[in-house]
Amino acid sequence: MREPDPGSVDARLAARLAELRDERGWSLDELATRTGISRSTLSRLERAEISPTAALLGRLCTTYERTMSRLLAEVESGSDPAQLVRAADQRVWTDTPSGFERRSVSPPHPGLRAEIVEGVLRPGADIAYDGPPVAGLEHHVWLREGVLEVTVQGHSQRLAPGDCLRYRLWGPSRFRCPGPDPARYSVVVVLP
Repeated sequence: MREPDPGSVDARLAARLAELRDERGWSLDELATRTGISRSTLSRLERAEISPTAALLGRLCTTYERTMSRLLAEVESGSDPAQLVRAADQRVWTDTPSGFERRSVSPPHPGLRAEIVEGVLRPGADIAYDGPPVAGLEHHVWLREGVLEVTVQGHSQRLAPGDCLRYRLWGPSRFRCPGPDPARYSVVVVLP
């Protein structure tokens, strides 16, 4: 098996996930119970043997009470986030198996409660989250291209280009692209 590059995003993410578990004093078994993710999968994630899917990362973020953007920002290099985030510097994370690409347009910043994320789902992509990483998280989902079905706590909405869906998130959610084209959308995420 090939050793992961210690400087890669996957390796830094794996190390941060292991740190978060260690900070709480949890064993892999306890984390598995809290997340519903198998112990072996968690172990492989923390050793950077596999990359997390969006759904797995969502479960871990919920358990660690962090937005996905905040977790990903924690593994980025550089300690002082810039006020101006140039397009070339916006980090992109891809979950190839699920057909999801996530760009951190305006990453988390100390003292600011909002962030902007751009998502692209390929046709047929379907991502479900068990719950929010932080209860009461505010989302403004603005569809720019394609068709997007968003289900929030059991209520489904079909968005067309230009539509904006606003909600506070307390329970499960799901993003699905029925096609035929990819869905490109922006989400403004505001901490409660």
